[in-house]
Amino acid sequence: MSDASVFVGIDVSKDNLDVAVKPGNESFAVPNTSKGHDELCKRLRPFKPKLLVVEATGGMELDAVIALCDAGIVVAIVNPRHVRDFAKACGQLAKTDCIDAAILADFADKIRPEPRPMPSEETRALDALITRRRQLVDMLAVEKNRLTTARKAMKKDILRHLAFLEKAIGQMDNDLQKSVEDSPIWRVNDDILQSVPGVGPTCATTLMAQLPELGMLDRKKIAALVGVAPLNRDSGYKTGRRIIWGGRAPVRAVLYMSTLVATRHNPVIRTHYEHLINQGKLRKVAMTACMRKLLTLLNAMIRDQSRWQPEMAMPK
Repeated sequence: MSDASVFVGIDVSKDNLDVAVKPGNESFAVPNTSKGHDELCKRLRPFKPKLLVVEATGGMELDAVIALCDAGIVVAIVNPRHVRDFAKACGQLAKTDCIDAAILADFADKIRPEPRPMPSEETRALDALITRRRQLVDMLAVEKNRLTTARKAMKKDILRHLAFLEKAIGQMDNDLQKSVEDSPIWRVNDDILQSVPGVGPTCATTLMAQLPELGMLDRKKIAALVGVAPLNRDSGYKTGRRIIWGGRAPVRAVLYMSTLVATRHNPVIRTHYEHLINQGKLRKVAMTACMRKLLTLLNAMIRDQSRWQPEMAMPK
């Protein structure tokens, strides 16, 4: 090690948190419960870790991370794929909970991923509503597809389920609207976002809940975070086609739908789209570029707390 800093890795499972501390090769495990989180914070405080790394595990890590952040420990939540690639690069092919925790500690030391502040309780609640709404919409689409091929005996049951899902989605929309109206900050940001032609309530609430970094990062970082930044694929004399990859798929999905509307009704996005098509760009490439342009516009508007104006130029 180049300094005396302490780095910690935690491998998360449903029942346990396996912890590795570097240097010293100390390791221990605690239950993934509220009492286990208290014990975890108590045992880690004396180390004063410079950085603690934990993988995103679909929400199983969230309560532990909140407890650690409340205890003043700097935490970075990282993509599991990045950690696995790092382990392979280090020649570590074996995989156990203890080994994974040690790899995470090494990852924290060598890579130093950037920690981001945890979303507030309100933001996490809004995110849960948005996620549940998306699940209901997906179930609705599946049931509608089943209806087209279902036998007569099953259609009545499917129709009953469709009615239930549509009612549940309507109730979810009401809950989302109330959550936004109850928060002064969200109310202002929702008004700013929906002032842009093409951006509706679903896109606005998804951006607020699942992209809390909006308005706090520059245009390149926010595009990379969502997954609409073009990535080079060049080698030697070969110039490969630029692609987008990774990012937050749910955010990208609603951004795509808003961009689709904006290419018809938003003068800035429509002009940009038509310009790219006239240059011979593929429609898919043009749409991706317009998604990035719309995201950059929204990012600048939230940063400056300014509503849409028809004559506004594209911010830098």
